[in-house]
Amino acid sequence: MDEETKRRAAWSAPIGRIIGTNVARAADETIRAKATDGGVVTALLLRMLERGTIDGAIVAKQTENFQRIPYLATTPEEIEAAAGFFFDTSHGMTQFSEAYMTHASIEAFDPMVTRGLHRVALVGTPCQITAVRRMQAMELVPSDAIKFCLGLFCSGNFVFGADEQEILAQRGGFSWDGVKKVNVKEELMIHLTSGEVKNIAMEELQTIRRYACRFCADYSAEYADLSFGGIGAEEGWTTAIVRTPLGRAAWADAKDNGNIEEFDVKKNASYSSDALESVMTWSAKKKKAAQENRSQLQAPSVSVKF
Repeated sequence: MDEETKRRAAWSAPIGRIIGTNVARAADETIRAKATDGGVVTALLLRMLERGTIDGAIVAKQTENFQRIPYLATTPEEIEAAAGFFFDTSHGMTQFSEAYMTHASIEAFDPMVTRGLHRVALVGTPCQITAVRRMQAMELVPSDAIKFCLGLFCSGNFVFGADEQEILAQRGGFSWDGVKKVNVKEELMIHLTSGEVKNIAMEELQTIRRYACRFCADYSAEYADLSFGGIGAEEGWTTAIVRTPLGRAAWADAKDNGNIEEFDVKKNASYSSDALESVMTWSAKKKKAAQENRSQLQAPSVSVKF
């Protein structure tokens, strides 16, 4: 397949509703220093909280190095503390499947329910956003309190126990004691305190990838109000896809208030469209892999004679 054919195939892959695409970063340097990419999600949440658009946000709170738990942040300090990338399995929707009922007492939602919060933002992976949208369509309480869905580009979640950490350290040739931050773009990027960056190909991570992720076809959080990730953007910047009028209003407000700054199109007029093309390429790749993996589930079983 030549490059032009690949380009057309990528653009033909559906990735949900798109109102606009931007490459941006948080205007506050302190936020950018904590962030994985450009800190745009943190900047947006802080602005929405400041303006009173939301009462809080369901984010991931760090417990150990590169590990986290779901957390309802209701102060600027709590939102800032959640900034950054965590490599372990995402827990934002923990116990949803165990508490599916008309009025659910979901542990991840408990603080929101008991404190009577009715305007909450959810930051989550594509599968988490999809679960909330389905709950909202079925009018399951308390999903009605989720007013904003901020989705994260996702190549998959990973098991990140002691054995898996050792495997990664051996493959990348580094020690976790010297790791500053971890990021996923086209590859797994291990940023060391020395300034060196160790790259591990995504294909080498399949042994520690969650099994269910093999069948997920959503890379770009297609049902979110806004979607974010580092794909298509240079270091220190975030690719953002605006998907709904609600997302567009939040983006415009944060931009006009000076919380986020967009990439200067005078430097590269096609930068945003190039970034979108990268997202579509990775979306097409994930959809194809999911389709192939799903088809294998329908293969006839093997009979074993004893």
